[in-house]
Amino acid sequence: MNTTANDNLFSRLFDQLDDPSRLAIEELDGTRISYADLIARAGRMANVLVARGVKVGDRVAAQTEKSVPALVLYLATVRAGAVYLPLNTAYTLNELEYFIGDAEPSLVVCDPAKAEGVGKIAAKVGARVETLGADGKGSLTEAASQASPEFRTVPRENDDLAAILYTSGTTGRSKGAMLSHDNLASNSLSLVGYWRFTRDDVLIHALPIYHTHGLFVASNVTLFARAAMIFLPKFDPELIIKLMARATVMMGVPTFYTRLLQHPGLSKESTKHMRLFVSGSAPLLADTHREWSARTGHAVLERYGMTETNMNTSNPYDGDRVPGAVGRPLPGVSVRVTDPETGEELARDEIGMIEVRGPNVFKGYWRMPDKTKAEFRDDGFFITGDLGRIDGKGYVHIVGRGKDLVISGGFNVYPKEIESEIDAMPGVIESAVIGVPHADFGEGVTAVVVCNKGAPVTEASVLQALDGRLAKFKMPKRVFVVEELPRNAMGKVQKNILRDTYSKIYNK
Repeated sequence: MNTTANDNLFSRLFDQLDDPSRLAIEELDGTRISYADLIARAGRMANVLVARGVKVGDRVAAQTEKSVPALVLYLATVRAGAVYLPLNTAYTLNELEYFIGDAEPSLVVCDPAKAEGVGKIAAKVGARVETLGADGKGSLTEAASQASPEFRTVPRENDDLAAILYTSGTTGRSKGAMLSHDNLASNSLSLVGYWRFTRDDVLIHALPIYHTHGLFVASNVTLFARAAMIFLPKFDPELIIKLMARATVMMGVPTFYTRLLQHPGLSKESTKHMRLFVSGSAPLLADTHREWSARTGHAVLERYGMTETNMNTSNPYDGDRVPGAVGRPLPGVSVRVTDPETGEELARDEIGMIEVRGPNVFKGYWRMPDKTKAEFRDDGFFITGDLGRIDGKGYVHIVGRGKDLVISGGFNVYPKEIESEIDAMPGVIESAVIGVPHADFGEGVTAVVVCNKGAPVTEASVLQALDGRLAKFKMPKRVFVVEELPRNAMGKVQKNILRDTYSKIYNK
């Protein structure tokens, strides 16, 4: 697969560059950065990292707002043979203490305003601190401006680590997923082909870059294709609709699509220059999928990935993009559904645990050998923790996280089935179904519903609409109507927070 002498992801991205003058990144202020510029910037930054004592295999932790220098830091870290550790910008100092203590980076990069607090934490593991602000300024870029652009990319093997990404940690402590150079390169190259990326593409990049979706999928796929990206600091519906006139692809989370649908400027005309809309990181409601198609003439391409595996499946570029499904396994990736108790593979359309195997699957959890062993089968399949089924056409359908499964009165209740019924009701925007402790049933099925302003949606009306459509054991014991559901930065509903909020309703 790799024709370069060096398996380093940076070498695989840039060594075979045929036209260094091509546009790689355009910033909001009109700054245009060519591939040659990007390589030179990564060289300068890599020289600074080495000068600051970063050695091959060292971790470089970064809690930085999105900017081109922040993206360059990722590329420079990999180029220098170190391991990139992006951290969510919302993490508090208390949370950072865990990540920095666990990963023991040799360098931590943060916003200048946080340097003092981060410095105290970094000192405990002997790490240096450099700064990088949202405006791209700080001690790191100041030093890089004086450094040489010449840097020999450090040789790395396919299995050497390129990054550690901590899982969101909705249960228990967060785990560091170890991703190799080949995990990232092979998955990106697979997506270039599957999604038909070419050098003529222009990506609207509005995702954060501390997460798999924005950092690895959006950025790496664009660069491997020799395409260009319009690099936005954040999601702005008004701006994105204007940019569609000269872009071809957008990658987003479901929130992007629901918010764009609320904009009067979204139409077949405003999206006619676009080739592809991709959604991931959280489930896209089937209704959103259908409404988007009706409004724009484009079918959103939904795919399925996770921190530990990059992308596993995708709806096809040509062929049916099925609402509510995440498509078929990507080339080279194997997906199966098994009985969570026995590990036996299940027949088509039976719900069980989704397991995946392929070059995209991570090397294990950082410094957690027992946890790593527990999450892998003997034949190399990774147990994702996601429940789902594979239909007769080979499409994967996710029904929820294993930990979200509700066991009420001894019966398994899959939240997605009930959520789909509730979401289809007039006036309902979305719902989340959870199980909370119940003295009689073990867990009581509980629905939390968001509806349109003024819609006559009540607990009684939801229960009445469900009556006769669901088996009695699946019926919610309670329904709560709220203004919004709690979400993490990537738009995933945080059911752990809902479970905490409603944990005492049946056992007061």
